[in-house]
Amino acid sequence: MLGHDCLLVSGDDATAFLQAQLTQDIDPAAVGSDPLLAAWCNPKGRTIALFRVRRLDDAWRLALPEAMTAAVRKRLEMFRFRSRVSIDAEPATAGDLGIAGDPTEAEWRARLVADGVPTIASEQSERFTPHMLNLDLLGAVSFDKGCYPGQEVVARTHYRGATKRRMKRFQTTAAVQPGDKLKAGERDAGEVVNAAGSEFLAVVPLDGTDFSVAGHAAQALPLPYALGADQAPD
Repeated sequence: MLGHDCLLVSGDDATAFLQAQLTQDIDPAAVGSDPLLAAWCNPKGRTIALFRVRRLDDAWRLALPEAMTAAVRKRLEMFRFRSRVSIDAEPATAGDLGIAGDPTEAEWRARLVADGVPTIASEQSERFTPHMLNLDLLGAVSFDKGCYPGQEVVARTHYRGATKRRMKRFQTTAAVQPGDKLKAGERDAGEVVNAAGSEFLAVVPLDGTDFSVAGHAAQALPLPYALGADQAPD
């Protein structure tokens, strides 16, 4: 579905296993509920993958871009140790992605950009912290749960207010692609995360205002959520 697969995590220890790996508190998630955003980070607090997580029947379903499925599955399996956990894969469904109706891929990507929701591809794995991707503002990070990889870095960033870069929404006059660089003058200053035609989400310095991409001016657009009292959109 829309270029996404699902990792099916099952077994007696599946919930405890995921609680120890993901930024999201998955315990309260009800069977059949809407998917929750959750990041899986490396020990440095950089986002390896971003999942949409829900519980269905006897398994947790973790939706992610299909190009990342094999690598993320293999890496997750390294952390099972003696846990009674199985990790399988299958194509994602509309329910796994929280989609109503039957949008085209272009329509869905445009919706993600408008909603300020990132998607992480293989090329951008381990480049951004959850705060850079606004995952704390999207409810994808729990600051009350136990430890997970990168938790100390993520918590320290949160409680010290140390985020100097955030994801913002922009529009330009040409189509852009994830990974394209934003410039402030002649200097590389940011990177496109999601793109839908000429609109895109990019991680940029909070104190920056004038950016360009591929030689075209990037006009800031509002997000549907606030970045904070001292971190409002341009």
